[in-house]
Amino acid sequence: MKILIDESRCIAAGNCVMVAPEIYDQREDDGIVVLLDDSPEGAALQAKAREGAAICPSKVVTILD
Repeated sequence: MKILIDESRCIAAGNCVMVAPEIYDQREDDGIVVLLDDSPEGAALQAKAREGAAICPSKVVTILD
């Protein structure tokens, strides 16, 4: 799994951080998503990564398998 983020389209909703704080975070100054782990290992973390991508309102998270 590889995760890609398009920061230019992020609206700083923080949904991804709420479901997967091990993988996603937000910049303190503007709330834009920060990727902490672009290649999470293990089924549980990968499931969280996918959920974070699925609930992103601006669809800035891309998951590559």
